[in-house]
Amino acid sequence: IQPFLYFLCVYFIESSSVFVLKGQDVRLDVQENVTLKELELFKWTFRSENIVRCSDTLSVKVSPEYNNRVEFYQGNFSLLLKNLQQNDSGPYTVNILTIKGFYLFSERVEPPVLTVDSNSSINATCNVTVTCRGQNTSVTSSCNSSTCSQVGGESRRAETSTAPLLSVYVAGGSIICNHSNQVSLANHTKEIVELCPMKSGKTC
Repeated sequence: IQPFLYFLCVYFIESSSVFVLKGQDVRLDVQENVTLKELELFKWTFRSENIVRCSDTLSVKVSPEYNNRVEFYQGNFSLLLKNLQQNDSGPYTVNILTIKGFYLFSERVEPPVLTVDSNSSINATCNVTVTCRGQNTSVTSSCNSSTCSQVGGESRRAETSTAPLLSVYVAGGSIICNHSNQVSLANHTKEIVELCPMKSGKTC
């Protein structure tokens, strides 16, 4: 009985297609000499997923799912694919990218101030309108014992990753005003029962 052989087709964008027997290894070579400049990053990808990357300092990082499945040769940037299986068939590409580094510096946020604009108890339900203020911005919300909703539009979102963000929500019987950024968090809390005694029909 003749064994049935599985052949895989590996497409290397910068070269011709390669047909490989299932379970074998194949080495993909870069056709041109590669010299990484400062702040450049070399990458091998498979179907847009990273396999391995190498910076101009020759620091190499292999994606966890490819550990023990590939070998990367720093001298010529070639890639050895081991024990190929059916799922390994497809396009392989190389990319050289410019690394754009940026640094974000944040200060600790100031404690916010939560104030009550109005409150009332109707049919044993406490309704409170509050304003949360912090660092030249504010959020006004209408709250009850279970939830808060923004008054006058959507909640303010951080314009950048370092811009402070205000949020108001209900947890553990309290209204909580959070003021946060990437490095710190501060809040001001008020208990709902103190803001609005539960007496039907009474305005506080």
